[in-house]
Amino acid sequence: MKLKVMKLHPDAILPTCATDGASCFDLYALDGDDFKPHPRDQHAAIFRTGLAFEIPSGWIMEIHSRSGQGLNDAIRLSNCTGQIDSDYRGEVMVALRFDGDDDARCPKVRTGDRIAQAKLVASPRVEFDLVDELGETARGGGGIRQHRRIKRLVRVKRFGCFDEEKYFPLDSCEFAPIW
Repeated sequence: MKLKVMKLHPDAILPTCATDGASCFDLYALDGDDFKPHPRDQHAAIFRTGLAFEIPSGWIMEIHSRSGQGLNDAIRLSNCTGQIDSDYRGEVMVALRFDGDDDARCPKVRTGDRIAQAKLVASPRVEFDLVDELGETARGGGGIRQHRRIKRLVRVKRFGCFDEEKYFPLDSCEFAPIW
């Protein structure tokens, strides 16, 4: 797939893929040494890439933190994951937050550094269909813990150590621990 990209600044670095198996391409800081402070977060800064993209219709560009930044430098995307819509044609900028102990704003980011990784993701147009009922699932309306309880119960039944008299019946809203 080809992605159209335009340099908005002569020093902007085109995205690269680190390896043939990389699922994302790297974005680079244009102004790492002269970043813009985040207007509402004293530990964050906004970095220019100097690039604009023509994302195909039906796709979005997701921007993610680089794992090494979080692991080694306590730096992450300020908004966790960025979403660039296919009709946006402005400069892609990256807001990074420093979660370290001092009061610095992303102290280790320099011009030319890889600051984020991005990928294209299919984003089909959705039409909403108002219905009176939804299909049944094993999880139903249960939350996160409900999901874990169902998985635990399935594991217990699969290994044949489930004693229905000792534990709650399947149609109960309570599930038994496996130990």
